[in-house]
Amino acid sequence: MNGSTLQTFAAERAQELPGAQLEHPFGPDWEVFKVRGKVFMLMTEVPGRPVVILKADPREALLLRENNSHITPGYHMNKRHWITLQGGKGIDKKLVGELVTDSYLLVVSHLPKAEQPVDPHTYGTSTRAAR
Repeated sequence: MNGSTLQTFAAERAQELPGAQLEHPFGPDWEVFKVRGKVFMLMTEVPGRPVVILKADPREALLLRENNSHITPGYHMNKRHWITLQGGKGIDKKLVGELVTDSYLLVVSHLPKAEQPVDPHTYGTSTRAAR
């Protein structure tokens, strides 16, 4: 998957998630997706390459980076808790969809229960179980 397709698919997936909103707090070159005011995905270009930046469990983030050269530490974010995806071999719709959903659920799980738009322990379990 190339970088433009990566960003298009990631944005489409993010917009499907309950309570997700697109904002541009850093200007038109940054698309920031939030749930209840908390960031779960950013998109921009890093020297001319389209990228998607997602929150990730630190252990999973490490494994993802070790197993795919197109997944690197989060650009301008905490390198332990965020990853950056670039287009390339091994980056496909299934992986992108799972990573966007996982990022969203990590953020939702840290919201007060009354503010959670979905139950982070059960939302999407039927699709995530196939991992």
